[in-house]
Amino acid sequence: MYQKYLSTFTKQLSIELNCSPEDFFASNDVLTTAAENAGRRVYISKCPFFQMVTFGGNSVITADPSLHDFLHEMLENTHSHWLFELHSLMKINAELERRGYTLTQTHHMFLPCREVQVTPDFPVKWFFGEDIMPFYAEKRFAHALCPEFDPNRPDRIAVCAYDGDRIMGMAGCSEDAPHLLQIGIDVFPEYRSKGVGKTLVTLLKNKIIELGETPFYGAAVGNYHSQKIALASGFKPSWIDIDCKKI
Repeated sequence: MYQKYLSTFTKQLSIELNCSPEDFFASNDVLTTAAENAGRRVYISKCPFFQMVTFGGNSVITADPSLHDFLHEMLENTHSHWLFELHSLMKINAELERRGYTLTQTHHMFLPCREVQVTPDFPVKWFFGEDIMPFYAEKRFAHALCPEFDPNRPDRIAVCAYDGDRIMGMAGCSEDAPHLLQIGIDVFPEYRSKGVGKTLVTLLKNKIIELGETPFYGAAVGNYHSQKIALASGFKPSWIDIDCKKI
């Protein structure tokens, strides 16, 4: 299972970083010139000024040519495993700020690695496509849904857990690139640590796979609760990436 989804996402990231899928597992770090390739995830810049990815071995960087001399020197003097540490990111950010950019957060990403089945001990309800629209007005599902409907990154499926008529939590997925659906989860505080998050994420992951699409999951480096939900639902850590934005 895992190798299938890994292959899918290395192809996706090769579009974004203007490289080949094999570059993510090379023995050396790889630096490419950023390009405006079609098919990237919608929140990746049309032509990234800087973006860096590691699957745990080497690192692949795509960047504007004006950064190449700085990055070549950094790659010569910094081991791949240290490029995502704070002291390296501070150096990169200082160089970016000189050019009017700043780093975004590191994205810790997960892919399915095993089958997990769950039987909810609470009622659940599924929502598809336009059925999701009423939830945007509630502004209560910052992780499960996009802030508002975005035709370029539509929320495709949501599943809610209920305590009577009250929603305990929601898992939702947005289509970030064709057939690539990122899962997010919101569980309200009074219902946490009761298995709601794991159950909803597992149900949604399985539904996405059943539909022939690719589920993936992201969590902040410090959000161990979210990472534990991913692991319990049959995901495993796969890659880290970071890009930048204009100041």
